Amino acid sequence: MAICPICEKGTLKPVQEKHVLFGVDLGTYPGEKCTQCGEVFTDASVMEKIETTAKKKGIWGLGKKTKIARAGNSLAVRIPKEVADYLKLKEGKDAYLHPEEKKIIIELD
Repeated sequence: MAICPICEKGTLKPVQEKHVLFGVDLGTYPGEKCTQCGEVFTDASVMEKIETTAKKKGIWGLGKKTKIARAGNSLAVRIPKEVADYLKLKEGKDAYLHPEEKKIIIELD
């Protein structure tokens, strides 16, 4: 049995693990999961399949960095075009914004 390279305490056990990216289910794939820390490891061929599925679903590369800017007395965050296009956002669309731990959640109608 292999020892976990992350925590160095658990052993790696074969699993079928569900993969989700940006809330989109990419399917279940084989891997190895640490019995101690829960880290999952997959080989390169499995990662290629996951990446291909994410590309087919149009979500590959949607994670973007942005800057917080000032807009009058408020702060503003620009939404990158790729994200806006994927979500079919249009100017004037209603959204509900709230904090969640160290995240800002924007819910669309």
